[in-house]
Amino acid sequence: MRKYEIMFIIKPMEEEQTNAVIEKFSKLIADNNGVVEKEDRWGKRRLAYEIKKHTDGFYCLFYVSAEPACVKEVDRVMKITDELLKHMIVRVDEK
Repeated sequence: MRKYEIMFIIKPMEEEQTNAVIEKFSKLIADNNGVVEKEDRWGKRRLAYEIKKHTDGFYCLFYVSAEPACVKEVDRVMKITDELLKHMIVRVDEK
């Protein structure tokens, strides 16, 4: 298993809807044999520039241990999820 950081920005919505999106990705990782080691919710922040006509977004960061196939599936689903403004997946080098 490799370590990854998955950062994503959710459109500004109600708290329940935001939590549902975060749970969706947490469950997706678990269903694909990955482990969310830590979940860091940064909260609603102002964006540096307008994305899809939004100036605010809810930032969330997952620290994940998973196989590359799991991360590929998460990336695919994130690309087609309308509630997300942006996402980024980075592999963490182990020393």
